[in-house]
Order: sequence, then structure tokens, then C-alpha cells
Amino acid sequence: MAARAAQTARIFFFCGPDEAAAHDAAARIHALLPDPGERVDLSGADLRKDPVRLGDEARSNSLFGESRHIFVRAQGDEAHDAVDVLLAGDVEPCPVLIVATGATDKSRTAKLLANRPDALVAMFYPPDLRSVTGSVRGMADAAGLRIGSDLAERIARAAGLDTRLAQAEVTKLALYLDASPESPRTAEASHLAEIGARTEDDGIAPLVNAVLGGEAHKLPAELRRVRELGLNAVAILLAFERRAAQLAGLAARARGARDMAAFLDAEVSARRIFWKDKPDLAAQLSRWNSGRLERLVVRLVDLHQRMMVNSQASELLLSQGLTEIARAAAHGKDAARNRTGQRTGP
Repeated sequence: MAARAAQTARIFFFCGPDEAAAHDAAARIHALLPDPGERVDLSGADLRKDPVRLGDEARSNSLFGESRHIFVRAQGDEAHDAVDVLLAGDVEPCPVLIVATGATDKSRTAKLLANRPDALVAMFYPPDLRSVTGSVRGMADAAGLRIGSDLAERIARAAGLDTRLAQAEVTKLALYLDASPESPRTAEASHLAEIGARTEDDGIAPLVNAVLGGEAHKLPAELRRVRELGLNAVAILLAFERRAAQLAGLAARARGARDMAAFLDAEVSARRIFWKDKPDLAAQLSRWNSGRLERLVVRLVDLHQRMMVNSQASELLLSQGLTEIARAAAHGKDAARNRTGQRTGP
């Protein structure tokens, strides 16, 4: 579909909870465009303030008379009005690629484009371990690396199933081993250990589990520990966003399941979750139902935006935000206990 769409469509809207896959899709379309030319970057916030700008940019010529394409990073439906204005024009625009974090294929922007022959809407769901492991092997092949399934799975886990982070690890391995498609090299686990720092599981996972598990009493010590490790505040928040997306996917698949333990055992057998994560995921699913997870995702996106706007205060904002989330998780545990009591009580 990508090759055909790159030839026929002019507007691409990539959304869904898997932001990494949406960016991968935009990169794929860019590589397939017949003549991408100059890239113009716009933000959803800019377009929300000035909806006419997208149409003006899409129909204007490059400074040097070359072709161009526009890449938009948006949150939710920020680009809706701008896309509406763009579609109302009578001159064919240059290609416009929109990655909309927090939006879905049911959003207002997606509905504007869904039935148009000159547009493509695609929604990306949280990936599973097997698919990301396969993607890692594909990245390695393209970089001239020969890696086994175990190493590919290790890279996928270390990247938190984020294909952008996995690509960075593969690129580092290729540089370290001086690998290329013309001169392939075999990568071993020892090579990854030699170039790697502490993994996310070593540093961030205990904080994620403490907060989303409602263990607010552990939060001060965990925040102190990640500061001592020098872990980046935005990287920590991204780990929370990935876990929230994973929990949302599990909650959707578990809907109607009578035995959560059996459901999680099946997820482990299908290699969609790591067996060591099962107890933490079970505890977190008991505190965060689908509705609460939707609100959690919105809160994390809002926190991310505030941290990017005020980067100097990012650590303080993160600490405040995680404290609120940990308290909400603890409340979710109490609420779940009350609901259980109501069902089983006299």
C-alpha cells in the first residue's frame, strides 16, 4: 500500500498509540516519494494558531524552485482546521505528512481524509515483542549485521519496543563492528554489552512500576536513584508513555477475560510480554481500567508538552506529575477493592 499511496496520495495522516511506528511510516513514505525535495517542518501548535499557513506552504514554491514536502508533528486534532483549509484549495498541494500523537482513526482530522482518493489515514497500535524483534532483524540486515533471534529480542526489549531506539542501537552496533551491506559482520551479545550503558530495565523500570503500581511511598527513593544515575527526564517520561500504551493494549485484549492470570500467561506464551514483567503488569492492570488509562495517556501527553516548553524545570515537572499519577494509581487500587467487595458482599 505504501508504494501505491506515495504515487497517488498528497496528504498522509499517521496516528495511534505507537508513535514510533507512525514516524517509521512517515519515513517510509518519504523514501518512496518520486521527488520529495525540500522538507518544511511545522508543528500542530503553529497550525492551530494559523490554520491558513499549511495551505500557503503546501502550494508555494521552494526558495530555489525545487519540489518540497511538509512534515507536521501534531497532538490530537491540532491540525484539523489547517487540513480543512488545505482541502478547500483548488491547487494541488505538495505532499503533506502528518504524525498526530494522541489521535486515532476516529478523530476529526482522520474523518476529513478517510474517504478521499488523494489521502491516506493509518493508525498504529502498540507493537508486540515478536513484531519488533522481526523489525530489528530487518534493520540489522540493512546495516550489514548478522544477528540471531535472541540478540534481536534483547535489543527490542532494551528499547522498550520503540523501533526508533532499536534503530539507534543497531546503528551503533554496525559502526562499532565496521559493518556494511558490502562487508557484513556477525554481532554477538558481548558486542552489545561493550557499547551499551545501563538499560532502561536497570534504570527506569523500577520507577515505572512503583508509580503505576500505586506505591507512592517508594517514589522519593526512586526519583533520587534515577537522578543519581543521570537518567534524562524526557527519556523517563517516554518509558511511562510506552508502558501506558502497553497497558491500554492489554486492557483492550483482556476485555471479557474472566481469569487475568490465565490471560497474562497466554500473552507470555505468545511472546507479547516478557515473563518477568507479568507480576507488575497484573498489579497495574488491577489499578488502571480502560477509562482510567485513557485519562492517563492524556495526562502523560500534557506533561510531555509542559516539559518540552519549560525544559529547565523538566525534572521538577516530572516529579510533580509522577507523584499525582502514583496517588491516582493507589486510589485505583482502593476503587477496585471496593468494586470487588460490592460484587461479592451480601
